[in-house]
Amino acid sequence: MKTFTPDSSIASDVIPSANYGERHKGRLPDMIVLHYTGMPDVEGAIAQLCTAGTDVSAHYIVLEDGRIVQCVPEAKRAWHAGVASWAGEEDINSCSIGVEIVNRGHDWGYPEFPLRQIAAVIALCRGIMLRRKVPSHRVLAHSDVAPSRKRDPGEKFPWHSLANSGVGHWVQPAPIVRGEALRLGTISDDVSSLQQALAKYGYSVPVNGKYDGSTMEVVTAFQRHFRPVRVDGVADHSTLTTLQSLLASLSADTKAAATG
Repeated sequence: MKTFTPDSSIASDVIPSANYGERHKGRLPDMIVLHYTGMPDVEGAIAQLCTAGTDVSAHYIVLEDGRIVQCVPEAKRAWHAGVASWAGEEDINSCSIGVEIVNRGHDWGYPEFPLRQIAAVIALCRGIMLRRKVPSHRVLAHSDVAPSRKRDPGEKFPWHSLANSGVGHWVQPAPIVRGEALRLGTISDDVSSLQQALAKYGYSVPVNGKYDGSTMEVVTAFQRHFRPVRVDGVADHSTLTTLQSLLASLSADTKAAATG
């Protein structure tokens, strides 16, 4: 790709990626998917995302010092999500903007995200949300749309800070208390209700009343994003209550938008 004018006024550099295509049937993006690079150094990450033949890319890379690099124009389809789904859509690359956040990730020590970097992510996402009319509940983690494969950006990512600045959907997680929980192997109507609630929020999960491996992976992804203090794949009272609060908040937001 030849160089291009960045879509975001806060992007400091353009490093064109060779890996991109057209959005399917002219689909306009209305989702942001946040990732971490998951590599030991930034040079390797940029090379991976921009070099022909790697078959991966993202629209933006946010460096640890807050600098933002754009690699694919927003109008084009970057290859960041892979096999993924959300709210019934399976071509996530066609409906989303991909943002890679430089962080070594779980396999390389998983450091904290610097405040300057998070401030840049917030500013970048706010601009994308305005330009692309992205609703808050469609600012998602890679692990949300690909729970069986991905952990990024992970439980250390400060989703609450983003939400405080108008980026993403968030409620205060319910406190963890002792009590009954749904876990791997449980078969019950309560499991069906859990699966239905997760699917209503957008997760791709079977609704079969069986707390199987797929359900545990989705619960784990949910916890990484919305109840990060304990990520164990067990649907305890805190997890269930937080999910119901999110659904109630989402319903209220949707009604307000419809009447506003």
